[in-house]
Amino acid sequence: MRSRFFWLVGMRLFAAGTLAALIFTCLMPGSGEREFQKTLDAMKNVHTFRALMTTNPGTQLNDFLWEVDCDQQIMHKVTHNVDTRIDPPIDQTQDEIRVGHHLYTKQIDGTWKQSMGAPPKYYCDKIAAGTDSGIMPRIATMLKKGIIQKGEKKTVNGVRCREWDVASRNGLPNIEHATVCIGLDDHLPYELTLDWARSRTTYSDYNTQISFDLPDAALQPASATN
Repeated sequence: MRSRFFWLVGMRLFAAGTLAALIFTCLMPGSGEREFQKTLDAMKNVHTFRALMTTNPGTQLNDFLWEVDCDQQIMHKVTHNVDTRIDPPIDQTQDEIRVGHHLYTKQIDGTWKQSMGAPPKYYCDKIAAGTDSGIMPRIATMLKKGIIQKGEKKTVNGVRCREWDVASRNGLPNIEHATVCIGLDDHLPYELTLDWARSRTTYSDYNTQISFDLPDAALQPASATN
């Protein structure tokens, strides 16, 4: 009888332990969620970076370049659009620099037109707070609403990173499926691909000095910011 009693107690303890382990496994985040949380934390310490995005919606081929320096509150953006619907194709380039609250747009004659716009601080504060900025990958949203699976290692612009596949749980706008390649050493994103418009964005020059060719009118505000 005693042996049967201990056997029953042992079985109950084993079942309880198995159930506890199962609950613990279900509640604990997976490796993808842990890696993306590290990425979110690493992005909070980014002060300068470059992002180059290409999209190919239909007959269009679009290139976007961002150069951002949060310490100096400068953001340079170049947009290049080509549309082949007509012959010859439409080919347009827009070059703009934001310094503080001032927006400078380059004109056809090479001069700069000054206006007001959203300051780089708007984007930099979002990155520092760990929220989606519209320039860096939407890691915060992917963490909340994405199914993250581990992919293979590869090299992007000379940096070794691991690719992570992200599928949307609830039909996220423009993120039905995405891949993010995260640096093996620094946990920062180096490549983002989306099904939307077959877009691909690469990121580089984290926390390195970026030189800007500022309009003459922007030199004084930039100096004051420094």
